[in-house]
Amino acid sequence: MTTDLGAPPVVLLDLDGTLSESAPGITASVAVAYRALGLPVPTPAELLSFVGPPLPDSLRAHGVPDELVPHALTAYRAHYDAGALRLTRAYPGVLDALRALRAAGCTLLVATSKPQVRADPVCAYLGVDALVDGVFGAPPDEVPSSKALVIADALASVPGHGPAVMVGDRSHDVVGAHAHGLPCLGVTWGYAEPGELADADALVDDTADLPRAALDLLARAYA
Repeated sequence: MTTDLGAPPVVLLDLDGTLSESAPGITASVAVAYRALGLPVPTPAELLSFVGPPLPDSLRAHGVPDELVPHALTAYRAHYDAGALRLTRAYPGVLDALRALRAAGCTLLVATSKPQVRADPVCAYLGVDALVDGVFGAPPDEVPSSKALVIADALASVPGHGPAVMVGDRSHDVVGAHAHGLPCLGVTWGYAEPGELADADALVDDTADLPRAALDLLARAYA
């Protein structure tokens, strides 16, 4: 990774579980998808694990055969788009944290595994879009993707970018960041399972502390 230490710092932000409390809409839509296929609905704890990672990967990991994944995705999307999206809420203090990071001179980019066609309306619904410099989501479900690829797209939007940090709540955020040589700040208010963020470079427990924690990690990682 080539970084211009004199350019404005970049803060990459996961969406589900980091900026948004999105489990109610996602888990309800996943349950609908399983019922549509006549498959047993995962347990509440298993449903929570769907929040964050690419949805096709989670469906396969929880018993949906490859040939039924497209049908599950269709049922999920129909329910989510019909109204479950509006069950999403910004975590208390998140919008203030974004304002503080902007005031500190950071470039803010959402980098989410949620498909772009749904990341955009969610960010608009929450008011996140007005506080960031770009929203980068995954391609359509039939196109293989990963958090590392989404991060690559986000970084490509700021050529000659300054020091960068990824902020997220799941292990795939950590893996995606490290694939690009970036430090990852793990947030503990999201949907990580115990120990899942063990490889994060730092942790933050409260949205009010997010700006300071992100700036501190940037300063340490690029000192």
